[in-house]
Amino acid sequence: MGKQKQQVISRFFAPKSTDSSSSSSRPNPPTPPPKISATVSFSPAKRLIASQLTSPDKPSKIPKLSPHTQNPIPPLPKPSLHQRFLQKFLEPSSNLSEASARIPKLQSSKPIKYTPLEQQVVELKSKYPDVLLMVEVGYKYRFFDEDAEVAARELGIYAHMDHNFMTASIPTFRLHVHVRRLVSAGYKVGVVKQTETAAIKAHGSNRLGPFCRGLSALYTKATLEVAEDLGVGEEGSGDDSNYLICVVEQNILGENSKLGLESGFDVKIGIIGVEISTGDVVYGEFNDNYLRSALEATVLNLSPAELLLGDPLSRQTEKLLLAYAGPGSSVRVEHASRDCFADGGALAEVASLYENMDVNGPSELIQGNELNEHDNCQMSIKEIMNMPDLAVQALALTIRHLKQFGFERILCIGASLRPLSNNMEMTLSANTLQQLEVLKNNSDGSETGSLLQIMNHTLTIFGSRNLRHWVTHPLCDKAMISARLDAMSEIAESMGSCNAFKNLKHVEEDSDVAVVQPELAYILCSVLTNLGRAPDIQRGITRIFHQTATPSEFIAVIQAILSAGKQLQKLYADEEEDNMLHSNLLKKLVLTASSASVISSAAKMLSSINKESADRGDITNLIIASDGQFPEVVQARKAVQMAVDQLNSLLSLYRKQLGMCNLEFMSVSGITHLIELSTDVKVPSNWVKINSTKKTIRYHPPEVLAALDKLSLAKEELTVVCRAAWNSFLRDFSKHYVEFQACVQALAALDCLHSLAILSRNKGYVCPVFVDDNEPSQIQICSGRHPVLDTTLQDNFVPNDTNMHADKEYCQIVTGPNMGGKSCYIRQVALIALMAQVGSFVPASSAKLHVVDRIYTRMGASDSIQQGRSTFLEELSETSHILQSCTRRSLVIIDELGRGTSTHDGMAIAYATLHYLLEQKKCMVLFVTHFPKIADIINEFPGSVAAYHVSYLTSPDDTRKTFDSDHEDVTYLYKLVSGISEKSFGFKVAQLAQLPSRCISRGTVMASRLEEIVNSRVRSRSGKDLLLDTEVIDKEQEAKQLMPLPRDDSCQEFIGAFEGFFTNLKAAFQGDYLAESFQYMEHARSTAKQLLTDRCNF
Repeated sequence: MGKQKQQVISRFFAPKSTDSSSSSSRPNPPTPPPKISATVSFSPAKRLIASQLTSPDKPSKIPKLSPHTQNPIPPLPKPSLHQRFLQKFLEPSSNLSEASARIPKLQSSKPIKYTPLEQQVVELKSKYPDVLLMVEVGYKYRFFDEDAEVAARELGIYAHMDHNFMTASIPTFRLHVHVRRLVSAGYKVGVVKQTETAAIKAHGSNRLGPFCRGLSALYTKATLEVAEDLGVGEEGSGDDSNYLICVVEQNILGENSKLGLESGFDVKIGIIGVEISTGDVVYGEFNDNYLRSALEATVLNLSPAELLLGDPLSRQTEKLLLAYAGPGSSVRVEHASRDCFADGGALAEVASLYENMDVNGPSELIQGNELNEHDNCQMSIKEIMNMPDLAVQALALTIRHLKQFGFERILCIGASLRPLSNNMEMTLSANTLQQLEVLKNNSDGSETGSLLQIMNHTLTIFGSRNLRHWVTHPLCDKAMISARLDAMSEIAESMGSCNAFKNLKHVEEDSDVAVVQPELAYILCSVLTNLGRAPDIQRGITRIFHQTATPSEFIAVIQAILSAGKQLQKLYADEEEDNMLHSNLLKKLVLTASSASVISSAAKMLSSINKESADRGDITNLIIASDGQFPEVVQARKAVQMAVDQLNSLLSLYRKQLGMCNLEFMSVSGITHLIELSTDVKVPSNWVKINSTKKTIRYHPPEVLAALDKLSLAKEELTVVCRAAWNSFLRDFSKHYVEFQACVQALAALDCLHSLAILSRNKGYVCPVFVDDNEPSQIQICSGRHPVLDTTLQDNFVPNDTNMHADKEYCQIVTGPNMGGKSCYIRQVALIALMAQVGSFVPASSAKLHVVDRIYTRMGASDSIQQGRSTFLEELSETSHILQSCTRRSLVIIDELGRGTSTHDGMAIAYATLHYLLEQKKCMVLFVTHFPKIADIINEFPGSVAAYHVSYLTSPDDTRKTFDSDHEDVTYLYKLVSGISEKSFGFKVAQLAQLPSRCISRGTVMASRLEEIVNSRVRSRSGKDLLLDTEVIDKEQEAKQLMPLPRDDSCQEFIGAFEGFFTNLKAAFQGDYLAESFQYMEHARSTAKQLLTDRCNF
């Protein structure tokens, strides 16, 4: 029997014969069944070959070759039962793209028939071709076709063939995890959800079709933190900026080529930066040069997560932006055409947004809030009308881009708009940020070891973001700087700092600073600590504004603001006694953060929400409908209650019908309203049996089923109504958004001042003193220290003094050995000036400064291969920007200019640059160089320039057989003293770098020879210069007398060539280097030959 069964199975799996003649011939022995284990493969190609092997032999044909690979194209036979079995049960390929490409070829030539779900996917994909779609199907989110391949690669999940598409899936509760991973990889992710529930679908017109689906959310890097269903980001990522930057440009050389060439500018750039999660919107328009230095500074300042490029862009601009968003970064780039914004189309696009806001705005508004919102809208329109044209174009592109996400309303808040630069703040260039290590260190690019990391003692995420803005945008207004210093001093004094008022005797007599009670520091620390434990309230109120906040998040954010406001009100509760706050800035910030209107609005909104329902996620009982609010919710709740009452009324009917007074509904395994009866009880035939046990049977009578259906529908409608009411509740928050945003910004400023107070208390910093604007520029620093190295080395750091004055010495030329501390010194001067204008105390014994309008730096050596810039081009480009932009009130630090070219070229350029700064700009200059000859410029500017060097001690190295100054033991003292250092001790650095000893020895010998040749030339030239000059002049005059005049009109050319001969001859005798002297002799020789040839023609 077993053998017979095996033969039946073999005939079942054997391929059917297609040869009709074989049926009339004698029967062949049965074909052995194929070994299925041998055909199991992960490759579609192998699977196809295996399928072909199981088919009968056919006449050989010349295979058709593929036009792309020149490989034979396999035939497409009609799938047999065995082939369909293999395709159904064998595992698909891990090479997903190959599988999806080959499997359709195995199908017949008939049109592809899609399932209803696949048809929906095809329509959605055609509508959103650049979006990676996650489609909700039951309890999973599924990817289809190419999206499945991407998901399998990025998420490490399994993809397989299902009907016509490759597909992969994730569980619904892991949505937020996988969306963040895909967005971090640079994809635009769309979530497609079911727009109807099973109950609504059963009573609708679509009860026989698939669930209706639509795109419910769209995610990119710039919109992720404010998007729905994902909540706040992971811990530690909240202080990162997520700016979306839109860049457009216009060529100005075509309009006015002369102006563009003279100024060095060739394009005008318009830019819009939007931080959607915080509501910050910046705009600007500026001219930029070929290297796009201004655009680079803006991009580094904002650190965008996404770039929106308004085509067309010039090659240089696009090259810079794409290099910033290169493979090493996670910045997403998207292109958008702005051709449709010609002839005023951009302004019309922006105006239409405000018109729609007025039409679609909330209708149920309080009169006062309605007036405030109207004024805010008018302010926004006025601000936009004053924007430059290119900024308006960038704004229109940004609006069009954000409309697909539903976040364009944030651009309508006038309080959020601010220019990129203004007269009150200093804008640091990209070079300054990088070379002073303001935001990141230059070793590994992290924040560790940067100025921001040293100064950041904030307790909240939004305070940390605000401090970053303070550090990158120091103040340029003396009154605002003094206000920050006064407020910070008051907080520091309340902490009990002994050094907070060490230099307050230099502060103006009308200063508001006074001794305060410790209650200020205690309350402020308590408020900020509690806010640090709460969610990010700045992003929280913006999520509420965008209607993407969850109920629990709404309660947490509003409750945190309410608690902070009530605590801060204690600081001015006894305002009449005038003994709590004395700084005007501190009073203003505390009053704004604890505004009575904010506290009242917060309390009123919290009273409309059921906190227990919010914690449970129960949307149906979330809204507390009172005073006639939300009538739709009240009506839907009544409908649910009526359905429940109808069910309960049926119970009395069944009690009478069955004669059971104690009959009750029961629930089992989630099935409600069951009637449980013993097995011997007879029931009507139309009762539906649900489940049973040995002794009981549970029924659903038809009336109960109808009532349950009605109850289910009523609950679904209640959920829909409550969801709409919640969205309306969040929409009404927009009229309070501006005042809540001002409250959060005040809390962020208080956190920054508290952070600076902690810094001054812990480090023993002093309060800087600023001179009036009408006084000469000056920098007087006593025992200044580098803020970062002072923290690292602590008591081992060597301080230095700095004394510069516009009417006296305003330029310092600093020389010294390598690694002696030259760069550290000039950096510490720049950082002290920057910290002082941020409003912080500074690391020094005393500091008296003027308000610097800009800080310019030229330090280090680096190239930019991607942008086609050499090291020397980078040096001169930065130098050119400094020479064109600096003013008398600027601080310029230049470190080793000219290192990227030959000795004479580099020294000449460095000398000419310093000469230009001293003669034309007359700004504060710190100039580090290894060219001692540059110090000769002191003779041209006596009293204005002084030479210094970092001191050191030397002692002979006993291990050396021959004495050489570069092999002396050097002890660096790191102290700045007057005079020029003649040596750089480069071989000491070579030893520290562990160059081979033979290489160092060879270099030492070459250095000694070159130095000896130069010294001998100097000694020999000193006694012969006068005699040589006299002989050359005499011979030149004698030759002119003996030389006959030429017979043609070329007399002037002949005389010029003759003078050139003697000039080259003189330079050859006076040159310091053999190579240059030889070149001068060659020029003189060629000139002499030409003169002899011309004389023969006379």
